Amino acid sequence: MEITYASPSAPSLADSGDSNPNSNSSSMPTSTRPVRIIQLQHPNTTSSSSSSSTNFPSVLISRWTSKIQRMTWFHWIEVFLPCYRWIRTYKWREYLQADLMAGTTVGIMLVPQAMSYARLAGLESIYGLYSGFVPLFVYAIFGSSRQLAVGPVALVSLLVSNVLSGIVDSSDELYTELAILLALMVGILECIMGLLRLGWLIRFISHSVISGFTTASAVVIALSQAKYFLGYDVVRSSKIVPLIESIISGADGFSWPPFVMGSVILAILLIMKHLGKSRKYLRFLRAAGPLTAVVLGTTIVKIFHPSSITLVGDIPQGLPSFSIPKSFGYALSLIPTAALITGVAILESVGIAKALAAKNGYELDSNQELFGLGVANVIGSFFSSYPTTGSFSRSAVNHESGAKTGLAGIVTGIIMGCALLFLTQLFEYIPQCVLAAIVISAVMGLVDYDEAIFLWRVDKKDFLLWTITCITTLFLGIEIGVLVGVGVSLAFVIHESANPHIAVLGRLPGTTVYRNIQQYPESYTYNGIVIVRIDAPIYFANISYIKDRLREYEVDVDRSTSRGPEVERIYFVIIEMAPVTYIDSSAVQALKDLYQEYKLRDIQIAISNPNREVLLTLSRSSVVELIGKEWYFVRVHDAVQVCLQHVQSLKETSKTPGLDDKPGLFHRLLKQRGEDLSTSHLESGIQNPLTSKDIDPQLEPLLSRKS
Repeated sequence: MEITYASPSAPSLADSGDSNPNSNSSSMPTSTRPVRIIQLQHPNTTSSSSSSSTNFPSVLISRWTSKIQRMTWFHWIEVFLPCYRWIRTYKWREYLQADLMAGTTVGIMLVPQAMSYARLAGLESIYGLYSGFVPLFVYAIFGSSRQLAVGPVALVSLLVSNVLSGIVDSSDELYTELAILLALMVGILECIMGLLRLGWLIRFISHSVISGFTTASAVVIALSQAKYFLGYDVVRSSKIVPLIESIISGADGFSWPPFVMGSVILAILLIMKHLGKSRKYLRFLRAAGPLTAVVLGTTIVKIFHPSSITLVGDIPQGLPSFSIPKSFGYALSLIPTAALITGVAILESVGIAKALAAKNGYELDSNQELFGLGVANVIGSFFSSYPTTGSFSRSAVNHESGAKTGLAGIVTGIIMGCALLFLTQLFEYIPQCVLAAIVISAVMGLVDYDEAIFLWRVDKKDFLLWTITCITTLFLGIEIGVLVGVGVSLAFVIHESANPHIAVLGRLPGTTVYRNIQQYPESYTYNGIVIVRIDAPIYFANISYIKDRLREYEVDVDRSTSRGPEVERIYFVIIEMAPVTYIDSSAVQALKDLYQEYKLRDIQIAISNPNREVLLTLSRSSVVELIGKEWYFVRVHDAVQVCLQHVQSLKETSKTPGLDDKPGLFHRLLKQRGEDLSTSHLESGIQNPLTSKDIDPQLEPLLSRKS
């Protein structure tokens, strides 16, 4: 709807003719040119407030009720058993072979990796195999991702080792009990967060923090495995300085055989991984690398029997038995680590699962995924499993091998079960340096120096965050590194929120579009008017900053690109509120104060394009009535047109002739005719009016071309 707007400061010609000749208003210019303004619809505050306050719960309940009513029994089964989604649509001829191949490939990769990661966690190798058995079957039932490979991972193993080594020695039976208890606690936390749909909390941890954390952790993991290469003990620590000091101080115990074997096996693993990634027809080498390393290492030990190379030793045969986790007295001290592992699981597993779901064309619920991981850890803890989550490398191999559904994970679990039943006697002769080489080759992919280079090139702030997290994790430990990284990340978020982007807008030539004058230098502003866009919600934390910036824009005006009537100061401040999604009570009070402050300096505020919720808040707080409904506009251009007419009126008022110089009626009529024509050129900034043949005063004016 359009309405015709006339400046209230411009009286009619009749009034000017009959008024007191000594009054200033008698000679004030008149402008009857209609300005087309789209009327802003002001909401009914009474009905809106009552409906929003009383009907919101009922609307929410009705929404959930209608959603439940639309659900069939198929949907209910899918909610509690996500595996039903792929079971009922399974294409046996198309999917079965691919799932069998992918599951077998990942199983061959997981067996040696599971033993390696268990050693990294400070546990016996058998617990790595246990952790790669039961959780896989549980996740295949309750997890929503069809390609995610669950099991032991290096980062979680390091976290387990770091916290438990500070409580008890790894050779003590209590160490194993606490690792299993930790799996139960992590599972419960994940289930709670999944049921309460709290996965969004982890969004506050930026990717820069995770990248810096994993890079530092990879370095610490690699150094912690150095003892199996060097042939002597190295202190167990999550800090780089004690590790390096221990490596240097024990150099007298260096042994060549494990170093040579470990280095050769590591080189073979890296070459196979590189070939598997770079050449599609050789991608099977990536998955076969760990198995190849184990076979080579075991063969060398069988042939040469080197006494200086330590072996895995005796591994119990058989499947894990059911047992309830013990040592609940230590649960309170394990809560921080359980929370940290849960956070890593969300960021690592859910991130991979979402990416794989997008590639394979199906939807994934993050909270359902988190619940599936939690159930896998809870049930796994009753079968001697330590904390597990999704693996980057194995999930990538699973996807590349053509996995279509969760059946691939079940196949992997079957292979792990066969290994526990029939192959544990062969595992006794695996050299420790071979398992260390498998760990190091796996974590080398976590050193994300490419991300650091990218952040340096794109965003120095994120690079600083990456650097701070990485350095603090290396030198102060994992927990402190994560806390510092998250703290700095939240500080950046708070700083950005408290100091939002505010832009001065100018009009693009030949259009009615207004954009940031810094981004579009060709745009121009108008004398006496400042147009400001606030690109954030307005609330208590940023209102002071916004007020300060508004005062700066009022004083620091660039007149080189300004057009329109020549005036000495600012008379109007137009606030574009389209990007403002929310305004709180503190901001409302500050807006009232700002209005009163402007009123004392004879400056009028105009509001452009507020959304419905913001307009409701302003209406309920009486800000709309305070400023005046006529100063709320749908478009910035509408506000500019009205303000320009007022500026022109103010300019002409300042040039009012005296009584002796009062023109006659005929001269006033000629002047009025000229003003009607020139008003349409106010926005273009042309000071000399054109003739009537050059302009139609009924049309919305556009910028005339510069000569």
